[in-house]
Amino acid sequence: MNIKIAPFTLSCLLLLSCDNSAPAHSGQAPEKVETDIMFEASLWPARPKAAIDAELEATISTLLNSMTLAQKVGQIIQPEIRHVSPDDSRDYFLGSVLNGGGSFPQQNKHASLQDWLTLADGFYQGSMQVKAPTKIPAMWGTDAVHGHNNVIGATLFPHNIALGAAHNPKLIEAIGAATAREMAATGISWSFAPTIAVARDDRWGRTYESYSEDPALVKQYAGAMVTGLQGLKGSDNFLGHGKVIATAKHFIGDGGTHKGIDRGDTNISEAELIDVHAQGYFAALDANVQVVMASFSSWNGDKLHGHHYLLTEILKNKLNFDGFVVGDWAGHAFIPGCSDTHCPEAINAGVDMFMAPDANWRELFTNTLDDVKAERISQARLDDAVRRILRVKLRAGLFDKGAPSSYPLAGDTTMIGHQEHRAIARQAVRESVVLLKNANQLLPLKTNQNILVAGNGADNIGKQTGGWTISWQGTGNANADFPGATSIYQAIASTVTPAGGTVELSEDGKYTTKPDVAIVVFGEDPYAEMQGDLGDLGFRSEADLTLLQSLQAEGIPVVALFITGRPLATNAYLNASDAFAVVWQPGTEALGISDVLFSNDDGSLRFPFTGKLSFSWPKHADQVAQNANTENYDPQFPLYFGLTNGEVDTTPYPLEVAPGDLASSASNQQAIFQQRTFSPWTLRVIDNNTRTDLNGASLETTHIKLKTVDRFVQEDAIAAQWLGAAELLFESHDAVDLSRFNNGRLVFDLQWQDPAPITLGLRCASGCSTVELNNYTQNGSQDWQEVSIPLACLSPSLKKITAPFSLSADGKAKLTLYNLRFEAGDSPCEKK
Repeated sequence: MNIKIAPFTLSCLLLLSCDNSAPAHSGQAPEKVETDIMFEASLWPARPKAAIDAELEATISTLLNSMTLAQKVGQIIQPEIRHVSPDDSRDYFLGSVLNGGGSFPQQNKHASLQDWLTLADGFYQGSMQVKAPTKIPAMWGTDAVHGHNNVIGATLFPHNIALGAAHNPKLIEAIGAATAREMAATGISWSFAPTIAVARDDRWGRTYESYSEDPALVKQYAGAMVTGLQGLKGSDNFLGHGKVIATAKHFIGDGGTHKGIDRGDTNISEAELIDVHAQGYFAALDANVQVVMASFSSWNGDKLHGHHYLLTEILKNKLNFDGFVVGDWAGHAFIPGCSDTHCPEAINAGVDMFMAPDANWRELFTNTLDDVKAERISQARLDDAVRRILRVKLRAGLFDKGAPSSYPLAGDTTMIGHQEHRAIARQAVRESVVLLKNANQLLPLKTNQNILVAGNGADNIGKQTGGWTISWQGTGNANADFPGATSIYQAIASTVTPAGGTVELSEDGKYTTKPDVAIVVFGEDPYAEMQGDLGDLGFRSEADLTLLQSLQAEGIPVVALFITGRPLATNAYLNASDAFAVVWQPGTEALGISDVLFSNDDGSLRFPFTGKLSFSWPKHADQVAQNANTENYDPQFPLYFGLTNGEVDTTPYPLEVAPGDLASSASNQQAIFQQRTFSPWTLRVIDNNTRTDLNGASLETTHIKLKTVDRFVQEDAIAAQWLGAAELLFESHDAVDLSRFNNGRLVFDLQWQDPAPITLGLRCASGCSTVELNNYTQNGSQDWQEVSIPLACLSPSLKKITAPFSLSADGKAKLTLYNLRFEAGDSPCEKK
């Protein structure tokens, strides 16, 4: 079937109902763009329809016929737990809720298992107390993308890119099953996983959520993970006890966005969309995945949330998907003509459930109710969406299971971080480590040696677990936030010490006794979507390279363990190492690394290196889209490369290093907060002499409230409200040398909401002073303004800085901050 669209807007022409007289939601009528789009539905495989369960469909029909219009609309609204209460689930007939990354019961990062379960019970009980004859149980969705990663103490598995390197579908199924059991313990029944994107430009900040650049591997894994989470299709335990609803995301083409820009545009043919980006969905559908999440991205300029052809004509009609389509984090608001509180176009295109994470979700409920009454959304389309949601809830047994606290695994504290789950994660770690270099067969190491463990990733569980870990970006986490976990240093020490060897931990590589071998652990700091997007694939850390080179210059054999969420140009670091292994973001079970790093006491192998790259590894930073079987393919290490024990490496060292691959010591900027807090800083407040870190999306103490808010993209700015005397600051555990910015400037964007006297300063070893922020800003303006303050006014020397930014107030004040950084230059003090 070929469909040609012109000249109307695609979304309007393909709607089941479209009222051109309705007021535009953005304040003006959407522009009608001339398009010439050819769709070829015949290119897609025709999946057979599932056998109709007549009893199930009759039950759904009975429920639908007994529901009020408001109940039906409530089923398609999904608020976020920061902005919804159990009473709301009763009053608005809500079908579901979600918690985003960094969101917890009572917004307490260290919420207990019982706290999670109590809140899950609350939403369920609210849905059972509606003032209507028909009671529809609410369900809770969460991003359990590498384990139940919002919950303190959970088993955290390696991210998907690492699992791709393991090449073990059965292991993927076991990981899904373990994750489902830990979720069941908290009473949460719906996982927003697996991500089955095929990342093609590794600048994308979600590359680590992709199993591979190879669609065949993604297809193999997609079905395995869905089966692990939901249970085997057709079995007695499908969506039974200890199983959860899975979500295939993000439909479709999110991994192919131009320049790897998150939420960007995938400009490819329909044939390539099918051959590369649809393969994982075919497998997920075959495994009977119950939910598909629409992508934020566009395909050839058209937003997926409003794409009737792909969501309805293809996914639902051609591929016969009979579950429901959920939106992604207010993704409907990005459809032309829509807003976050009004978007009939999304529902008409095929989205069945709005993900409405902001506080204004009630307005979306009211507007959607009005849209149905005004027939901007047809009753038939609403009923279809609700039928699909009810079908999934009935299949999952939610009408029969009762309150989440009554589930068989509910409240079982042994499930969170269960030893069996940790063993699965440890296996995943050791099978995913990829050995890129092993000069003179240095690895595996003997355990009876004197070993130095260095680098900022050595004893840093937050770094080794990456993004989507407790907080959304994975930032702000300390080792204490991971009870039962093992850092890479701890794994090495627990392996070496019992065998008679010694281990010295020194982040900067300074040692008391010259070691027999040095293991240096370094790499990317945590990040997640949007904030992890890069301009190129260079890994640039002058400190890490200097550390490797200095150890090597002393004649100490050097093993580099590289933490990363994507392939990066690392030739200089490979040259400065005798052995180089990519450990990805291994999660909580670092013993899997020591399993392959060391031999047994008798010299025999503990476990061999078996990991193989599931992404091609670049030679240089500008090789941003190196995919096998494509034009100009010239990687440093090809897809599926990985040395095994004893293998002779033919790579010609030293490798070429281009000038653009390395960091410049003359860098004229130092980021403090740019969409996320940069290492080594932690955003915290001091209130009544007590330090409290911002570890999630919000923080409230006696005299100050902080929360991440949206300026340009999701949670890229910080809103601060003072109620009394308190200090906001970015602080490091150790002093940092920023002397290259002596006479430079502190620069940031600011928006006043409630101007009041605020003191700005630094914290340093000695000689720091303060200025009055108000003297450098336009106090009467509530527009965004750039603030630039000479650093010479704050300190004569930036040699030892523990906090590069601090704001203090004694009374009420309110402002929002964006893009804090130091900039080099020659700026004499102009104190005001």
